[in-house]
Amino acid sequence: MKHMNSEVKEERTSNKKRIDLFLVPIVLIAAFLNLFKIWTDEYANAYYTAAVKSMLQSFHNFFYASFDPGGYVTIDKPPVVFWIQTISAKIFGFHGWSIILPQALAGIGSVLLLYVLVKRTFGVWAGRFAALAMALTPIVPAVSRTNNIDSMLVFTLLVATWMLFRAVRTAKFGWVLAAFAMIGVAFNMKMLQAYMVLPAFYVFYVVATKITWKKKIAFLTTATALMLAVSVSWAVVVDSTSADKRPYMGSSQTNSVLELAFGYNGINRLTGNTSVTGSSHKQPAQTEQQTASSETKQNSNSSADSSQSSNQRKSSSSQKMQAPGGGNQNGMFNTGNPGPFRLFQKGLSDQISWLLPFVIFSIVGLFAGVKFKGPYTTKQKESLFWLAWLLPVAVFFSIAGFFHQYYLIMLAPPIAVFAGAGAVALWSMYKQRNSWKSWLLPGGILTTAALQVYIMSPYVSSIGVAPIAGVGALGVILALVLAVRKERKNSVTNYLGVAAMVVLLAMPAYWAMTPIIYGGNSMLPAAGPDSSSGMGGPPSAATNSKQSGFNGMQPPGSSSGNSSSNNQMQPPSGSSNGGQMPGGSSNNGQMQPSSGSSNSGQMQMPGGSSNNSQMPNSFSSKSSSSKRKSGGMNAEVNQKLLNYLTKNNTGEKYLFATTDSTSAAPYIIKTGKPVMAMGGFSGSDPILTVSKLKAMIKKGEVKYFYLSGMGKGGQSDVITWIKENSKEIPSSKWQSTSSSAQQGPSENGTLYEITLK
Repeated sequence: MKHMNSEVKEERTSNKKRIDLFLVPIVLIAAFLNLFKIWTDEYANAYYTAAVKSMLQSFHNFFYASFDPGGYVTIDKPPVVFWIQTISAKIFGFHGWSIILPQALAGIGSVLLLYVLVKRTFGVWAGRFAALAMALTPIVPAVSRTNNIDSMLVFTLLVATWMLFRAVRTAKFGWVLAAFAMIGVAFNMKMLQAYMVLPAFYVFYVVATKITWKKKIAFLTTATALMLAVSVSWAVVVDSTSADKRPYMGSSQTNSVLELAFGYNGINRLTGNTSVTGSSHKQPAQTEQQTASSETKQNSNSSADSSQSSNQRKSSSSQKMQAPGGGNQNGMFNTGNPGPFRLFQKGLSDQISWLLPFVIFSIVGLFAGVKFKGPYTTKQKESLFWLAWLLPVAVFFSIAGFFHQYYLIMLAPPIAVFAGAGAVALWSMYKQRNSWKSWLLPGGILTTAALQVYIMSPYVSSIGVAPIAGVGALGVILALVLAVRKERKNSVTNYLGVAAMVVLLAMPAYWAMTPIIYGGNSMLPAAGPDSSSGMGGPPSAATNSKQSGFNGMQPPGSSSGNSSSNNQMQPPSGSSNGGQMPGGSSNNGQMQPSSGSSNSGQMQMPGGSSNNSQMPNSFSSKSSSSKRKSGGMNAEVNQKLLNYLTKNNTGEKYLFATTDSTSAAPYIIKTGKPVMAMGGFSGSDPILTVSKLKAMIKKGEVKYFYLSGMGKGGQSDVITWIKENSKEIPSSKWQSTSSSAQQGPSENGTLYEITLK
């Protein structure tokens, strides 16, 4: 107890010391990477931005995180992060930057928290290196510059970690309760993903606390019960509320938060089984992987240069086409093939794995000589905590059936800790000239440099040969020189060690800046020279190195006159699979052009005709627009359509109804008026039935319906009924004829009107 009291006293004393001047530039780097130019992102992720617009309008929408102002359907995540975003928008006004700001600050906060967590046990230099490694991990700023949830989730889990460490140091049970309650809060940000750190919390508390086993079990049981209570608190309230008094729970199949948590946002992520069934017919609906097309339709910047048509892919109908931005990478969204080396595959390695070999060598060094039965030092206990965070999460991403690249931010804290603590530990071991552990530092530098060369090699057309050769050559030279100079102790050797760390952090630093240099993507954030495409993989050979996205494919309504007979893409025929494109056979995540295709730049979407869902233009990394609408092409609206709907609205609650959120979001953002996404996010939610729709029309709640080819899964009966009982509005009344009209539901769908007596 005396030891713990002295630690607390030491902590109070250290807090009174002046600011670490070395930390200041690290925080400034993090601030630059997370904040610079976020004001140019006008709409961010339009799906979530529309929800914030709706949540600003009433407490009902705010509490349930309603996607639309009418309270028809919620977004597909719990509300806590969106509550914070809404409060920010209330304070600073409704802007893209004000919605992104909380996540950007969370990214900076995570850097500071890691410094505090590591410095106390491993030393100030370990804290500095860890903070810098966290700031320069490419996926961290890529996610933090958007209104996606993950950076706020990681920050919250680091706060919980700080509470747990304090609980162990002070032997106060209240801090244990607070730590686990904070995980419950994190659950209400992104559900089961928050529980990925639980093994670390349990293992650390059991190993680090010096109390009886009876108390350990009692304390952990109580803390876990509190965590579960906090976790399901919002879900229980929502699920207990009558369905007619709240929005439908988006992306669930039973209108239940708990089903969403443990199904769509839970076990299905591991298994990859995200297929769902509709309410009317048991048919495969649009899976989340299949909504890649819907999402990427939102991801393109509307400032495309018409000259990009010269860079269109030229592929015959018999050739396989690569997934956008993905080279030959297998798996949707460039998440690779499941297996033990998945994190070293293209598409994932450049987001998170730059320092992994060094981390492995650091783990060996930090645990060298540890006996299973103990006793353990504080360094060993905390190293065990970070290892118990790193390994389960790494295993999950190595075997998971479905996830996005930006989820990898969950690996950033333990990797940064082992990079920082390991750098100091391996340097200390390096100076032990006669020990085998003295070889760990040169070995870690050499293997890490080799991996970084491997990571960069697919991007040679984008970044050139010089940085790849430079990292490889310097890494080899520094490792060899350090190995040779093991017997010498002087300042030159110290400088060589620092130089080695600079070399290993140089390319991660560049990659972390790519969302600023090349443009980011708020829907599917990823780092790299093609960061604006949202697909985060190396560019294909056909892709212009200065462009990103879906090279040369024309957006809906584009009439630039540039076309190619070979650019229409269709999913290959065959059985549906949760890990493939809609209707895709086992083609390793690639898309094939349809035989005999003739329409330029089109891609078949799930449940839709080919002319309804064209893929967006690729766009230049140097946007001519001062405001990026990276929420997507659909973050723009068809003004002529909006004028028509507004003029002919006779008191209906909804401006119009459409199949999914892609078409609805820009109009909600633009007008703040209710727009009904009949099938929720992807169009596959079984929310609406024909009888319900009839009742809504009779009550005068909706009369206009915009139908494209998107999202018929789960609502085919409704769409069929609409077409059979409606009047088609002539396109001349609402379609824009301007060649620059590349917006919203505008050019490729059909507008219907229904009035029932």
